[in-house]
Amino acid sequence: PTGAEKQDKQYRAHQGFGDHRGGVTSAHAYFYADEAKCDQHMETFLRCIDASGGSSKDGFSAIKLSALARPQFLVQFSEVLVKWRRFFYQMAAEQGQAGRAVLDTKLEVEKLQEGLANLGIASKAESQQWFTGENLSMSGTVDLLDWNSLFDSRTKLSRPLLIPNRMTGQLEPLLLHFSEEEELQMKRVLQRMDVLAKRAREKGVRLMVDAEQSYFQPAISRVTVETQRRFNRSQPIIYNTYQCYLKEAYNNVTGDMELSRREGWHFGTKLVRGAYMEQERERAAHMGYENPINPTYEKTNEMYHRCLDYILEEITHSQKASVMVASHNEDTVKFTLRRMMELGIHPSDKKVCFGQLLGMCDQITFPLGQAGFPVYKYVPYGPVNEVLPYLSRRAQENRGFMQRANRERDLLWKEVKRRLLTGNLFS
Repeated sequence: PTGAEKQDKQYRAHQGFGDHRGGVTSAHAYFYADEAKCDQHMETFLRCIDASGGSSKDGFSAIKLSALARPQFLVQFSEVLVKWRRFFYQMAAEQGQAGRAVLDTKLEVEKLQEGLANLGIASKAESQQWFTGENLSMSGTVDLLDWNSLFDSRTKLSRPLLIPNRMTGQLEPLLLHFSEEEELQMKRVLQRMDVLAKRAREKGVRLMVDAEQSYFQPAISRVTVETQRRFNRSQPIIYNTYQCYLKEAYNNVTGDMELSRREGWHFGTKLVRGAYMEQERERAAHMGYENPINPTYEKTNEMYHRCLDYILEEITHSQKASVMVASHNEDTVKFTLRRMMELGIHPSDKKVCFGQLLGMCDQITFPLGQAGFPVYKYVPYGPVNEVLPYLSRRAQENRGFMQRANRERDLLWKEVKRRLLTGNLFS
């Protein structure tokens, strides 16, 4: 099979991975029961937002989109989004633009119209109507963001949007797998996100949408961006999450940030390394597609710092970006502090904050807080039999955890003595 054929397998529902909790070593995952269960999860998230708003100023609350939608829908919608993006790159290759960076790849509208006509997808007269939008016709070129907005408008038309199937060479409707039920699923998940975002805005809480498995992620990111477009106009209320162990992480960050620039909303983001490594590798091997994860820990570190640096530079230029550095890695924290100093980003700007898990890496959390940086503890909640295994797995995955225990103990003892001397033991 070709590379494209192999990758298409990534976005197919697979019975063996239907319950996507299997093999997940470091994150909670939800199992879909029915729509009523999704509504129950939404109510739980609303209570969490209320608790966060009542306990701290500028708080965060984290949610998982797989708790609010049917996972099979997320896989199918991801497949549609990825196929549409691949069609763009196929047209770009035919215009001699293969291998360019995401935002540097621009299709000439004239050549694109000819290509669509030659493929039998749309006549020149028909496709001219596609490119009448405010942004599409100005430059005479179409980039990936224009292409995605074209998808939004074309899917609202009654005639199915046809694209070539690489395996058969035949044209087929892009939304082949979408039924009325999928349309309802999309409507429901956007409604639930709307309810949560409104409550977060009302309570002064920022809402972080967690990243999940790569075969769900295109759909999750798309729904999150749609919510950001609505609620991040004056301040970053909705935060998207980017997993830096993915090979596509930098492309995802730069693409979404460019969209926020063009549309004038605030880019809120949480950067993580990623929590589904073993399951991603197992699924890729089992189903025969390329592993989407960076090959080494060092490559993931490079990706994290590259994405982070891009966001930090945007903060200095526009002040319309904010980032949570969600990391237990001391080198990453030091890198962030150094770059903030070099770029003139002050902790009081509250554009950069840090996050660690409750009960872990206090030797990072305490000094950051004492130095005036916004720093947060990620608090898992739920039944004891679910929360304790979650925490034990996170402890297990953090390399050198036991070696750091002595340093953390010394720091805690130092803090106790400081509070005793100042008479603030319980403050």
